[in-house]
This record gives sequence, C-alpha cells and structure tokens, in this order.
Amino acid sequence: MTQFDMPLEELRTYRPAVPEPTDFDAFWEQTLAESRRAGGEVVLEKIAASLPHVEIFDLTFPGFNGEPIKAWYSRPARVPDAALPLVVQFQGYGGGRGLAFEHTFWPSAGYAHVMVDNRGQGSSWGNGGDTPDAAPAGISTPGFMTRGIEDPETYYYRRLFADAVRAIDAARTLPGVDASQTFVCGISQGGAATLAVAGLVPDLAGVLPDVPFMCHIERAVTVTDEDPFAEIRRYLAVHRDNVQQVFNTLSYFDGVNFAKRATAPALFSAALFDEVCPPSTVFAAFNAYGGETKGIETYPFNGHEGGAGHQTVLQWDFVRNLTR
Repeated sequence: MTQFDMPLEELRTYRPAVPEPTDFDAFWEQTLAESRRAGGEVVLEKIAASLPHVEIFDLTFPGFNGEPIKAWYSRPARVPDAALPLVVQFQGYGGGRGLAFEHTFWPSAGYAHVMVDNRGQGSSWGNGGDTPDAAPAGISTPGFMTRGIEDPETYYYRRLFADAVRAIDAARTLPGVDASQTFVCGISQGGAATLAVAGLVPDLAGVLPDVPFMCHIERAVTVTDEDPFAEIRRYLAVHRDNVQQVFNTLSYFDGVNFAKRATAPALFSAALFDEVCPPSTVFAAFNAYGGETKGIETYPFNGHEGGAGHQTVLQWDFVRNLTR
C-alpha cells in the first residue's frame, strides 16, 4: 500500500463542492420530531459484576421511531452522587456495544460514559451487539451501506443517525450526568455518527470524530476499493440506472453537510494511508466544519487504525481543557 490520496499540503485546503439537498434541514427536523413523538422509555439496570472502581448499567433508550436501542452507561464508583461531564461514544462499522467491562477508559478518567449499540450490527468483529434493526433490508448488497438506499426515508443510516441523536437525549437524563457538558466521540462509522450529532444537536461541549466515515461520499466511492464504500460501487455495478438516486440519498447522510452545521469545539483525526476512509474525505469534512475551535491530528504512516491509543490521549487532553 502507498499513499494514494492528495499530499498533506493540498488536504489542508481541500474544500470540494459536496451536493446538499435543499430540504436537508427539513428532512432531519422531521425525522427527529417523529422519533421524539414516538416516545419510549429510558430503562437503567445496574450490572451486578461491576468493576471495583466503575459502576456499569445496562441502558435501553428509545431511538428512531421509538424503537429500543441498547447501550452501556458507566461512571466512576467513587463519586456516586456527583454530576459528571458526559462522553457519548458511537461504535464502528459492524461492531456492537460489546461486553460491559470493555468501555471503561472514560469512567476511569472521571467521566460519565455511554457506549451506544449499532442497530442490526455487532456480528462482524468485537464481542457482539444486542439491538436488532426492525426495518426490512430491501434490495441491497451484503452489508449496511445499501440497505434502503433507494430513498432517504428508508435508508439504514436515517435510523442509525436518529438513534445517535436520541442517545444524547436519553443520556442527558441519566442520574449523575452534567448535561451541559456533553461530548461525543467515535471512530470510523462512529465518527460519522459523531458528525451527524454535531450537526443536529446545537449545544454540545465538544466533538471528537476519529478517522470519520461517510464524508464526501461520491469521492470515496471512486477512490477506494475498500469496504464499506465498495458496497455502494458493487450495488451500482448491478443497478446501473440508479446512480443519480443513490447519490441523492447519500447526500442526506454526508458528513460534510453535517459538519457545516456544527459549532462545538472539535478534534478530528486522519491517517494518510487510510484506504477505508480516504484522508481527502476526512479533510473535506474538517475544512467545512462550522465551529471556530477545531483541530485535526494526522498520522502520516497509518491506515484506518489511525492514532489508536495515541489519539485517545489527545482526546482526553482536549476534553479536560474544555471541562469546567
């Protein structure tokens, strides 16, 4: 593998014209309003086998259309009554919330933390997920990228991104949370959900999209052979007459269009050997990001793993500097 994308000096100024539907805002306002009207209950159940210094709860909250979504809620056990800053984390493509003890970095660092499950995913890697996707798959290639892609209303990521916003709604009601200090983070698909939330929730304290997926999608489909973007190319190789409609649907879910609307301080990351989320697509979202306070860490010799633990340390510093 070689560096296949633009050189870094060009990436820093790359501002492509990414298609944006005229009803982008109305589409998402309606989606979220309908999901909130559907109601649903937030249920919290403490896990008996919590770690000595971390309390962990099994969390169920209403997502898209009020459908129940699973998550883990964890917090430091030594401060059971304190209202703590909140970090809500979204999982990567094919992964689920995993096991209860796996996501304890943020509570160990003194924060309340919610790890959100991916509806219908959780069987490609990691330790599983617990949330089914109630909607039918429709005509699609294997994977999630083309499920319902014929129409924005039926597209899989409408449900997933609505779940992400509703996760913020629910997490802010949990005991021991300072809702005014809500941060969101995620890697790859989790970074895509992070950008969606950043564009749809106006009062976040900070945003941490790590090698985010689903940015500048039209370019990504043409410059990388790697999945998940290759799922779209394989679909279009068969459904040759659907190209315009497919990319119209995808424009409602492009991270660049969410980034334009975001205002919270943000720390991105990009890896210059990343063939899953090409660096030009990440920089397209970063350069379009609406917040005045933003930075991006680049990893010149890494692929989709990006900075891994090194990026986590930078995120921790970023959150600490913004926490009152």
